[in-house]
This record gives sequence, C-alpha cells and structure tokens, in this order.
Amino acid sequence: MTQVTGSHFQHALQFREDTCIGCSHCMNVCPTEAIRVSSGKARLVPNRCIDCGECYRVCPVRAIVVEQDDFEEIYRYPTRVALIPGVFTGQFPDSVGPEQIISAIYELGFTHVAEVEEGVEFLCNQSNNYIGNNRETAPLISSFCPAIVRLIQVKFPSLTGNIIRLKAPLDITALTIRYNLSNQGISPEDIGIFYVTPCAAKIVAVKNPVGEEHSAIDGVLNMNFVYNKVFRILRQKKGTPVNLSDSGLTSRAVTWSLTHGEADHMMAGRSLAIDQINNVIEFLEKIENEEISGVGFLELRACDESCAGGILCPGNRFLTVDRLRKRARALSVVNPISDHREEHYPQGLFTHLQNNMELGKIQPRSMMKLDDQVMQAMIKMKRIYELNNVLPQVDCGICGSPSCKALSEDIVQHNAHLRQCIFVQRILEQNDQMDPAESMKIMAGIWSDQKLDKNKLKDKINDVS
Repeated sequence: MTQVTGSHFQHALQFREDTCIGCSHCMNVCPTEAIRVSSGKARLVPNRCIDCGECYRVCPVRAIVVEQDDFEEIYRYPTRVALIPGVFTGQFPDSVGPEQIISAIYELGFTHVAEVEEGVEFLCNQSNNYIGNNRETAPLISSFCPAIVRLIQVKFPSLTGNIIRLKAPLDITALTIRYNLSNQGISPEDIGIFYVTPCAAKIVAVKNPVGEEHSAIDGVLNMNFVYNKVFRILRQKKGTPVNLSDSGLTSRAVTWSLTHGEADHMMAGRSLAIDQINNVIEFLEKIENEEISGVGFLELRACDESCAGGILCPGNRFLTVDRLRKRARALSVVNPISDHREEHYPQGLFTHLQNNMELGKIQPRSMMKLDDQVMQAMIKMKRIYELNNVLPQVDCGICGSPSCKALSEDIVQHNAHLRQCIFVQRILEQNDQMDPAESMKIMAGIWSDQKLDKNKLKDKINDVS
C-alpha cells in the first residue's frame, strides 16, 4: 500500500499491494475513512488510521497483515518475560486450565510468565482516586483501549482532556516486573518483556505510545501465532502445570478486559460500558453534541466483546468471555477483592508505580485539520460544503473515496477530482461535456485497467448471459 508522508502515527496494519484486489471492502468499513482506492489498490491515509483492525476483519484475500516482532527476538535477552492477557487463556478449550497454558509458554523458551491483569487492583484504586479528583471533567474516559484513545485524538479532539491519564494494566505489570527483577540483581539490559497481543492497536501502543516517550515493554507477539505454538505443546502433553496460587489475581482482574470489566468498579456515579467501534463513535458524537449528560465514567472498547473480540484472537469471542467469567467465579473464593490492595505491594514498589503510572498530556490530532492557516482552512471548509451539496449523497464509493463528503475533502486537498463521481460523469456526458472514453479513463485510474478491460468483460458477460 502506498502511504502518504507526514503521518502522526506508526501503524501495525500494513497492506500488501501484490495481494490487494481493490475490492473496497476495507474502505467501506473503516470508521475514520482512512482508506481510498486508487489504481485498483487500497491506499492508506495514515493520519486517519487508528489501527482498530476493522479492515483486517473483512479483507477477503488477506492483503492486510499485522506487523509484529519476530519470535526469535526473545532470545536476545537472558531473562525473557512473557506478558499474557487474560483473554489468551480464554482461547483454549474448557479442559485446558491456565496452569497448563502458562507451563506451555515456559516450554517456548521464556524464563518468566506473568498475566497482564496482575496490575489491575493497583490501577483500579488509582483510577477511582483520579475520578474523585477530576469530577468536573465528566465524563472521564478510560485509557485502556489504545484504538479508542487514537479515535478520540483524530475524530473527537475536543474530548482528549476527558481521557484518564493513567497507564493500562499492561504497562503497570511491566513496570512491576522490571522493578522486581532489577531488585533481584538482574541487569535492566538483560530483561526482555514481550506482550502477547490480541489486537493491532496494542502493538502500536507499545511501539509508539501516546502520552509517554517509550514503553516498558520490549516486544509484541501476535496472539494467534503464540496460540498455535502453545496448542502444539499441549497436544504433545509436554510440561508440568505451574502453581498460580500466589499470582494475586482477583475475579475483578480476570474480567477487566471484558465489556463492563472497568465500568462496574468505577466510583463515578453513572458509569457506562460501550463496545464495538461504531457504537462508540455514535455515543461520542452524542457526548460531543451535549445530547447526553450525567455520565461520570465511560469504558469504551473498539472491539465487540472488548479484548475477547480482538482481531488476533483465534477463538470465539463469546466462548472466551464465558471461560473468563467462570475463572473469575472460581477466583472470587480464592482471592477475594480488597479495597486496600496496596498492602500487598512492598513500599518501594508501591511508590515506584505511583511515580510512573501517570501519562503525559494527550494531544488532539484532528484528521479534519484542513490547513495550518485559519483563513485558508475556513475557505476550504466552505468549498467542501459547496462540493458536498453538488454530489448525490449516495456514498457508493465508486469514486474511490468512502463517501461523498470524503470525496469533497479529497478534492479540496487536491487528492481527487470532481469528475471521479460517476453521477457527475453521466451528467457531463448528457451535456456533451465529457465523452465515454474519458469517463472510462477516469474509472480505470481508480479501479485499474484490468477491471475495466472491455474485451475481458465482454467475454465474461457473454458467458453468463
């Protein structure tokens, strides 16, 4: 895929031009209109892309791939830590317990294994303190889902100040691991922490974090890839189940990454949990337009069923949720939830986490910025409005842009032409201002000569007639 320069973001989703067939499935589902079609191939507008993965889900030819670290990278470090999210354990059949799964991960070559949610209890208390000190900013929005953070940056920049500026459990657990291993005398350079991710957005959150200079995590591994390796070991019945009795995980921690995992434990009055990116966008539009009030906290997740529905999760999301809730019920007896979990942290570690868990200011990065000069931006905005009124408002996508409004914006930014609209072409032809050959040339520029080869199409039409 061709990418324009000047991107605000690094991206984990990459398009393979040699495989792409220009079907426009990806363009039609992108929630931020970050994809165009040109010369028969999908083209990314990087500043709009939030790595939500909706395009990855619908690509019929697997032309969209997720860039991740090579598994062999773990061997660069003498101390190799696998950081796994709870949803990873939920990918396996009911007959396979977390103890067996973690044992198999050790067999892959890791020296330590930790679950991401070990940092939840600390975060939960800190989040409630944050909410208590910032009630005037309601609704406060969770920073858990990196795709949502980027969505707000590019599509709802006025709400960036509502995002809770605290690190996710992933980062808190990584900080804890580094602190503990360093106290054991292990050199920081010898420690490699690798996160097994259920989605592309979290890859980017590690490689190019928002609100901090660098992540405490050294690498990211595709969950689907690691699942297959672990499942192979389990089928061979290798490894002895490890004892997880001292992990400190609570029922709240295990379900934190699921829908309602956060909202049910936030003391913000009215707390809501919304999953799936289009549902989130619809709700944020109402918040931005002040149609909804009285909400203290929003748990927003890009995927349906939250992390259980991540694009790199190999299992069924509903079964994953069911398994994690069963595990949570069992843990509620073993490790009951406490409102004073800081008692379980050594004083030095508790202070270390408090000093390092806050994020810097989250900057708005509006995808609607038309020009650096205010007057020019206003002129362009007026021109977009005029063009949009000329266009038919059918959002057919034949022009190579996902909607009539997107085409208007592309024209004003000199990335498209009004004559790309098929309806405009027909009107111009009727008024003898365009001949069919010119129309075909424009369409070929968007969808490629191959798709519009009249001889091939003629033969195919005759075959099916």
